[in-house]
Amino acid sequence: MGGDKIMDIALILSKRYPDTQWTLNGDSYSGLEWLSEDVTKPTLEDLQAEWADVENEAETARIQGLRKAAYADESDPIFFDYQRGDATEQEWLDAVQAIKDRYPYPVVEGES
Repeated sequence: MGGDKIMDIALILSKRYPDTQWTLNGDSYSGLEWLSEDVTKPTLEDLQAEWADVENEAETARIQGLRKAAYADESDPIFFDYQRGDATEQEWLDAVQAIKDRYPYPVVEGES
């Protein structure tokens, strides 16, 4: 994941510095104006160090949303059928697995 797209400074700041005030003109560090006097402005290196984790968290949240919608539309009805005896447990588990296969979580470099 990391390096796949341009670092999103606004996303990093909103996730890692939620109680600070700043403005960002454009999408580069040179456009960052730090307004919070009680917190030191992070360096470009600080933001770069956070980017892979923030990007992974954002992608994981996106995948969770897609899975949640798919479970509600696809596997939950099969689960209820299974509960009533109108479907097998395996049919339900297969539907769940198909959703997980369609929407895999991001792989973090260095983890398997």
